[in-house]
Amino acid sequence: MEIPTDIGNLSNISYLSLRENNFSGEIPPSIQKMEELEVADLCDNNLEGTLPQWLADTDIKYLLLSNNKFSGSLPPHLFQSQSFLALILSYNNLSGALPETIGEASRMKILILSSNRFFGTVPPSISKLGLRLLDLSCNKFSGNEFPIFNPNSSLAYIDFSFNKLSGEVPVTFPLVVKVLLLNENEFSGVLPQEIAKFSQLQYLNLQSNNIGGEIPNFLSQMSSLIILNLRNNSFNGSIPISLSNLSALQILDLSYNNLSGKIPLGFGNLTGMINNHDVPAKPFGQIPFPSSIAMARHVNRTSFWDGKVHILQNLEVFWKKFEQGLPIQNIQIYTFLDLSNNQLSGEIPDSLGRLKSLKSLNLSNNNFFGGIPWSFGGLQRIESLDLSHNNFSGEIPHTFENLLQLSNLDLSNNKLEGRIPGGSQMDRMNDPNSYANNSGLCGMQIKLPCEEIPSKPKQVKEKMVKKSKSSETWFSWKMVVIGYPFGFLSTILALYVSDYFYIA
Repeated sequence: MEIPTDIGNLSNISYLSLRENNFSGEIPPSIQKMEELEVADLCDNNLEGTLPQWLADTDIKYLLLSNNKFSGSLPPHLFQSQSFLALILSYNNLSGALPETIGEASRMKILILSSNRFFGTVPPSISKLGLRLLDLSCNKFSGNEFPIFNPNSSLAYIDFSFNKLSGEVPVTFPLVVKVLLLNENEFSGVLPQEIAKFSQLQYLNLQSNNIGGEIPNFLSQMSSLIILNLRNNSFNGSIPISLSNLSALQILDLSYNNLSGKIPLGFGNLTGMINNHDVPAKPFGQIPFPSSIAMARHVNRTSFWDGKVHILQNLEVFWKKFEQGLPIQNIQIYTFLDLSNNQLSGEIPDSLGRLKSLKSLNLSNNNFFGGIPWSFGGLQRIESLDLSHNNFSGEIPHTFENLLQLSNLDLSNNKLEGRIPGGSQMDRMNDPNSYANNSGLCGMQIKLPCEEIPSKPKQVKEKMVKKSKSSETWFSWKMVVIGYPFGFLSTILALYVSDYFYIA
């Protein structure tokens, strides 16, 4: 079914929404006659063909064409329009290089071209736009030269992720940037010190690049950071103690690097990872968009933008399946810590148990040893705990009985022994793989009866207290979970929410 060719007779309409109607064919030219039209939402259909040049000659302010089958390159004339405030073209089959005329759309505030087949370099003229949100993710952009944005411009959200960009990490962005997503590219070298000038940055994602060297101390100057994702790079050396100065940090992912040494003393001061985060957050402030409009899959009052599913995947929160969407009122930021797949060692500090808002903790595939701290019973909100593939020994602390929200547990490939604790939630942790390859565990969870020896929780606690005291001389710490955002487990990040957006 095609859009009726006489739709242009609705000349007094200012807001047209035909989304999710399975329309096919091309955009009918009669829409040009709708002189009052300001919002055209044709998302989630099967519209095809090239983008008509006449779109630039209309007075449409918000053009939403996401998730269709448009193909071909962007017509240069399109960006000569002085009416566009938002242009959403994600999830199509558009290709080619971006035209240099892209910088002529002087009023544009939101430009989303993600999930297409654009290639070539990012044109320098794009920096001339007065954007507040720029998303070029999931394309084939390449090169090591980047637009030089006005440091005083209002561009707060930048997503260049999932491309083939190379060279050193770029730092030619506005000083007010709050979200900077450069993950899944080919950036190399070390982190430039200039990145610390982005004092308002709240979300930095550099996952899956080729960045190496030690994690620099100057990151501690970025005091607004809520989410820091350095996963799957080539960072080496120890985790700098200076990261403990990031008191707002709630999500930290340092997994899949070559980090060594111990968890640094002072991480227990990361107050952003202790506090209750049950109240839905607006971490990135206001991004302009009319509150009456749902931006297809980008801004939707009832679901999280599907195009940002990779943010959640970055944080390995597969079991929550946020790919299905999430009601906006449930979008929150939770604490998340992933130090897995490094070469970290030493005992785990007892202070880790103070992370009351922690939802996911992954320390797997390291060289940690000693007992599991009894204080882990204080992780009241923990949903996923992975301590597998280490050298932990002794008994599983009886305080695990207090982990009432635990749904994912992996203690395999250690040297644990004794009775697996019970309790309303621990009794459900009955997957034998969660306890495989330990030296002597028993319990109903693995259908292996224990010898009739009375448990001695007091002695176990005293033993663990003694260990924790010695471990405190090494270090103490605390961490978090999007991202999120993209994710986080029962944890994510509202990146585009219609109720936050308004243009005067």
